[in-house]
This record gives sequence, C-alpha cells and structure tokens, in this order.
Amino acid sequence: MQQVDTLTLKILGTLNEAQARWYVAREALARGRGGLKAMHELTGMSRPTILKGIRELQAKKRLSVERVRKAGGGRKSIEEADPGFARALEAIMAENTAGDPMSLLRWTNKSTSRIAEELTRLGHPASDETVRRKLVAMDYSLQANRKSLAGSSSADRDKQFRYINRLVKRFLREGNPVLSVDTKKKERVGNFKNAGRTWRPQGEPAEVNIYDYPHLAEGPAIPYGAYDVGRNQGFVNVGTSHDTADFAVESLRRWWRLVGRRHYPNCTGVLLCADGGGSNGFRNRAWKYHLQQLADELGRELTVCHYPPGTSKWNKIEHRLFSFISLNWKGQPLVSYETVVNLIGSTRTRAGLRVKAALDAGSYELGVKIADAEMERLHLKPHRTLPAWNYTVAPLKE
Repeated sequence: MQQVDTLTLKILGTLNEAQARWYVAREALARGRGGLKAMHELTGMSRPTILKGIRELQAKKRLSVERVRKAGGGRKSIEEADPGFARALEAIMAENTAGDPMSLLRWTNKSTSRIAEELTRLGHPASDETVRRKLVAMDYSLQANRKSLAGSSSADRDKQFRYINRLVKRFLREGNPVLSVDTKKKERVGNFKNAGRTWRPQGEPAEVNIYDYPHLAEGPAIPYGAYDVGRNQGFVNVGTSHDTADFAVESLRRWWRLVGRRHYPNCTGVLLCADGGGSNGFRNRAWKYHLQQLADELGRELTVCHYPPGTSKWNKIEHRLFSFISLNWKGQPLVSYETVVNLIGSTRTRAGLRVKAALDAGSYELGVKIADAEMERLHLKPHRTLPAWNYTVAPLKE
C-alpha cells in the first residue's frame, strides 16, 4: 500500500488541475467505502473537489481538459510558498534517522504533529497533515521494530559450529543420542487469549478473559524441551515452578526414564547441544553440578556443547520442535496444565516428528549457590577446543 500511495503522488505531479481531480476521483471510487476520506488524506485535495471529480466522471458529458483557472492560479504548494520547507523537513528527519543525540526530537514521540511543531519553531509553518503527505512523498512510512540484530559476533563462532557438527556426526555414527535442549517461552495458564486463529463455527469464537492478570492464572507453564536429532522426536517437561538448572537437569532425567533408556540401552554417552545462557548456560555452576549427579545416576558421560552467544536460533530445537508446538496450539486458550501437556503431546509433522510431554509439579528454588568445594569435586573434563563451551561430565569413580 505504501508503494501504491507513493506512486499516486508521483502521478499527480504530472497532471494538470482537471486531470488530477479526475484521477483522484477515480481512485476514490475504486477504493470503495472510505475511498473519499483516504484520497483526501493522501493527496490533500479537498473533499468538494474530489466530489466534483466524481460527478464529472459519472456524468455522460465528454470530459474537457480546459483549465478552470489560468496557469499559475490556485493555492501555491508549500514548496513554492516556502522554498526552505523541504530542506528543513529533510534535515529534521535525517538527524533523527541517524540517531543524533542532540536532536530536539531524538527523545520524543516523532509524530507528524510533533514534527510540524518543530518546523513551525524553525520558521516553516506547516500542519501535521502537510507533514504526513510530504513524508509519504519522501518514501517514509510508519514501521514497527524488526528483530534482526543478534549483537556482536564471537570470533570463535564458526569454529564452534564446525566443532559441534563434527561431534554430532560422531555421536550419531556411534549410535549415541544427540539432544538439542532449551527452555521454551514461559506461558501463563488460564483462560487467556493465545495468539493465532483456529477453525470454529462462524460467529462462535472461543470466549477468553479480557484481562490476563496474574491472579487470574492457574500458574506458569515452563516447557523445557529435549529434541532427539537422530530420531526426530521431542520430549517436553512442563514445569510449574521456576526455570532453574535443577529443573533443566531433572527434565533430562525424565527424558532418560521415559524415552531414552528404551531407545538407547547400550549407549556410552549423551551429547547435549545447549544455548550459552539461561538455566543450561556455560557459566551456570548449578547446571554442571546437577549434570554430575545425573551422570553418576546413569553411569554414562554427558558431553555438552554450547552455542556461541547470540546464535540460539541455530539450536535445532527451536525450529524442529518449539516452532511446531507453537503452530499446534495457536488460537487455543491454555486453560489448564492438562491442556498444555495434551497440546504439546499431540504435536505432529509430515516429516515424522512425535512429541512426548509430562507435567513436573516439583518446586525448584531460585538463587541456589554452589560452593567452590562442591565444584572442585566435579569430574569435569574440558575439551581442547574452546573448553569454556565444550566439556564432558563423567561419572565419579567409586
């Protein structure tokens, strides 16, 4: 629509007075209901003039291109009346687009009315409607933020990706499980609106609460997932307490009990591909401490590879499991924990993805500190390649 509006203004600049009136009138008719208002706001042409053009188009008489006024008649454009206007407007927009910290509009809401006030202060009186039309002509548009910046990239990013790729291939070749692990976005359980649409009888949308206040919720749902890369299967442990390292490792323990030991009874180790932060972050002491306990229970080595900072979107669980869960429950109010678990567990894809889900009603305490003495007892073996991100937790010898 923005491109169409810009093209309309460019075409108007080539037409004489009568032709412009007819062109705008034709566009107003083509847009149907609200067309008159839309063309008035876009072009600045008065409603009576547009209505006159509509009457002329609908009349059976032949259109005449003779001018109503002599050449040069009528109200002057703002550029003609104020030669410095365009330069002043461009300067204001340039300094704000570039993020000039000294700009008077830098830290304000840059609405058309606010820009018009600044132009008037600088000696170039203009209405907010005039400013809006000129911004459209300058190819500006109202735009929301777009998530596209991942921050500065680590110098070892590519090296880590290549190393993860080698380990994944080796573990799969040896018949050992490779799990991509992470916590999905926390959800509020209750009769609240869930983004998306679902098929329902006409005029019968699901009725949900107007407000999503915390006291109206049953509680939080914290889905911690483990995606089996080799088998294209997912396991999600839905917590009701806090997203802690203890909870993350308990989710892996449940994966082993409910899924892993059946499919990998003879495995010698497990490869965990995790993000660099959060409950399973490489700086999280509790994560390594609880992994040691799990390794001791399983009697198997747990190898961990962390994705470099700012690259979590490459974690396979994001686009091979979590994205499909979101698609499966879109438009469905998550009214209870049973609903959350069932919707996750019913997630399927044509590529064969299957998901198992379980509810974890355990309580996980925040802020638990792991003493240095406890950390020194860990049987943690850093890898030679980027040891901060790659390490193996081996069972402690009896």
